Amino acid sequence: MSNKIRTRFAPSPTGRMHVGNLRTALYEYLIAKHEGGDFILRIEDTDQERLVEGAVDIIYRTMDKTGLHHDEGPDKDKGFGPYVQSERQATGMYLEYAKQLIEKGEAYYCFCTKERLDSLKTAVEGSEEGKEITVYDKHCLSLSKEEIEANLAAGIPYVIRQNVPREGQTTFHDEIYGDITVENSELDDMILIKSDGFPTYNFANVVDDHLMEISHVVRGNEYISSSPKYQRLYDAFGWESPKYVHLPLITDENHKKLSKRSGHSSYEDLIEQGFISEAVVNYIALLGWSPEDNNEIFSLEELIKMFDYRTINKSPSVFDIVKLRWMNSEYIKAMDNERFYDLAMPYIKEVITKDYDLKKILDLVKTRIEVLPDVKGHIDFFEELPDYDIEMYTHKKMKTDSAISLEVLKDLLPLLEATDDFSMDNIHNICMEYVANKGIKNGTALWPLRTAVSGKQMTPGGAFEIAEILGKDESIRRIKIGIEKLEKALA
Repeated sequence: MSNKIRTRFAPSPTGRMHVGNLRTALYEYLIAKHEGGDFILRIEDTDQERLVEGAVDIIYRTMDKTGLHHDEGPDKDKGFGPYVQSERQATGMYLEYAKQLIEKGEAYYCFCTKERLDSLKTAVEGSEEGKEITVYDKHCLSLSKEEIEANLAAGIPYVIRQNVPREGQTTFHDEIYGDITVENSELDDMILIKSDGFPTYNFANVVDDHLMEISHVVRGNEYISSSPKYQRLYDAFGWESPKYVHLPLITDENHKKLSKRSGHSSYEDLIEQGFISEAVVNYIALLGWSPEDNNEIFSLEELIKMFDYRTINKSPSVFDIVKLRWMNSEYIKAMDNERFYDLAMPYIKEVITKDYDLKKILDLVKTRIEVLPDVKGHIDFFEELPDYDIEMYTHKKMKTDSAISLEVLKDLLPLLEATDDFSMDNIHNICMEYVANKGIKNGTALWPLRTAVSGKQMTPGGAFEIAEILGKDESIRRIKIGIEKLEKALA
């Protein structure tokens, strides 16, 4: 194995990319790039039953959008291909490597029927829903060479199993958790080659990682229990094992494993909910790792410079959607306006059909939203004046009530009707001149005006900005509605 850092992301094309998978890909990318190494994409499609049509495209699309560009992969062969396991399987390589282990006594043919395997099932004590496990009893290990050859000649279906001794221990080293030792008696003789001729994930990834000279294997800590079996395979072949980096579990706010039911378990879920890709990557980087300082906003380039896998936390990481929403808002605030318009425009068009300057409206909400769909709730009043309660005109701090508001609106109406310049600056000048002449506070005039043109207590932007966007005719119409509401209530 060369000294060059080589990591691989090896997803199974079974659907959308889970947050945990994306974090694995990100950490593998950062480990490689931090050291000037190679980041490889490999498609592990050995589990043919779970394959989902279009899932490979999802993988490519997600990697591209997140900026995790691979140096090698199915579309970039650098001499270690094929990079798709089904294509590698077609060459017969996995079966040949399994046969090497049979020759060494480290693996064996198993011809047991489903019925016999079912008879080995035992209930797990204390488990819910009657969970069962199957511990294979090495029945076929005792078959003679002649029996094996006869079964193979007769075409009896078989699998190839790893031969794990029942005595002794197996130790492997993890970069995060240190040395981990397990009793061999706790390890099952896992299947290496399935009855359909395909390798299992556990076997294929060991062979592929070795042949592709992978230096660091990054995966979730749910694979720690399988790692002794991997280590035994490396030892059986006489290969140097890669460095293992097992990542802490990601949980939801209730400390349960993040699942599809959470609604934000995959990258595409989050994008559809209006999160920005860079914010998602930034946040996921912090699920298990943190920098030395208290800064939390990092570009991918900054993460490459700072990331040190040796400081990854052992404890589970909580996926805090509130924290992600905050981080997303920071990215939106810092975003180039034109890009923000492109991303937010589909949402504003869902609620506004009238001929307004939509970019001006978006300028008002850019610093107020956390996710893109929030736009809609902030600006819907532009499309249609809501049927509001006149109690909104009463505001102690602004020194307004229904009577004062009515007076202000009746005073401002002719002044605004008389002007042809309905720019924000001119509306401001008209209102400020009125305030000065009247000898009242700014808020005493502006609160009733904003309430009248918006019909909402909270708005992005003030009365001047809103009136300019609405235009003269619509603003005047809404002010008249406000006057009518107040007169009716005070009558």
